[in-house]
Amino acid sequence: MPVFEYKGKTMAGAAVQGTMKANTRADLERVLRQNRIMVSSISKRAPEIDIKFGTGIKRVEVSRFTRQFATMIGAGLPMVQCLEILGSQTENKELAKVISSVRDGVQGGATLSDAMKRHPKIFDDLYTNMVEAGEVGGALDSILVRLAVYREKADQLIRKVKGAMVYPSVVMIVAGLVTFGMLTFIVPVFAKMFSGLGAELPGPTKVVLSISHFLSSNILYILIGLIGSLVAFIYWRRTPQGGLAVDKAMLRVPVLGNLVRKSSVARFTRTLATLLASGVSIIEALEITAKTAGNKVVAKAINKSVVAIAEGDTITGPLKASGVFPPMVIQMIGVGEKTGGLDDMLNKIADFYDEEVDEAVSALTSIIEPVIIVFMGIVIGGIMIAMYLPMFDIIGKFN
Repeated sequence: MPVFEYKGKTMAGAAVQGTMKANTRADLERVLRQNRIMVSSISKRAPEIDIKFGTGIKRVEVSRFTRQFATMIGAGLPMVQCLEILGSQTENKELAKVISSVRDGVQGGATLSDAMKRHPKIFDDLYTNMVEAGEVGGALDSILVRLAVYREKADQLIRKVKGAMVYPSVVMIVAGLVTFGMLTFIVPVFAKMFSGLGAELPGPTKVVLSISHFLSSNILYILIGLIGSLVAFIYWRRTPQGGLAVDKAMLRVPVLGNLVRKSSVARFTRTLATLLASGVSIIEALEITAKTAGNKVVAKAINKSVVAIAEGDTITGPLKASGVFPPMVIQMIGVGEKTGGLDDMLNKIADFYDEEVDEAVSALTSIIEPVIIVFMGIVIGGIMIAMYLPMFDIIGKFN
């Protein structure tokens, strides 16, 4: 969508200018008229060549911006001034551009939520809907504080889960590289030595030499195959069927599945509680929560709850049928629905499962570490024993 630069005046006679995305000049003029801006000039901005992967903006930077913005709004500073200060103080140039764009939108007569909706990769549906609810209800400062708390806790949860996966992933990669290096560089040295003996080799030695020969002879094809398989898996993972299949499989993995389940429950309950407490309707809150669930099995269960509520049912039935949520969570949500304190009950569940995630991370680390050590010992030790078996046979014949 092209970007236009515009200049004009408000109904009060104040000069305004800014940038905005629109399909055509006519569309932009219509939007500006709806915002009570008398347009004096509109020009199309030249397209920028920007080859990037991602946004270049970290989650924690958006969370920090939210906390600072909430503090400044709570102190009574004008919104445009807050955005101006934050944009000038932000070290990340990409985020500074986004904040400046939001400021220009607000200065041009758009609401804060509408200005933020122009940057969906930075401010998702949850963020903009909460801001919109705060603007409509006249409680933007308290909504921003609630949003900042939510993002900080969500970031903490993500760090815990990622931290739990870093150690085993690194160790497994190192173990794989060491095994691959031994089979392709060290074992062939032994193979040359054994070929000069002319003796019958033990079975384990033959197996290791065969694997080593296969790897050395087909290393290029193996690498191409691995890269191709990885790319194919990534594309398949992005399809609805592939994503659902992978997320189902993740929930069934021993120990790791328990961590994924608990983190999904914590994220779901925290997100839904924050939206409901901010004045977002239950159906809209569930739709947003499904998009940010992080697991397609959980998202599917939440979407079924939306249909159930639209038909006059409760949300607990579909959540229970999904098999993802523990019985205690279903019962507490049911109690919250009946008592009218669903947001408070969801926050209590989220707090409880945040602690459960900590325990699951500790359990995963304590189990994976010895398993990896044993695996490395069996693989590397097995290769070394297989290589030394012929030498033991030779020594036995001399004795």
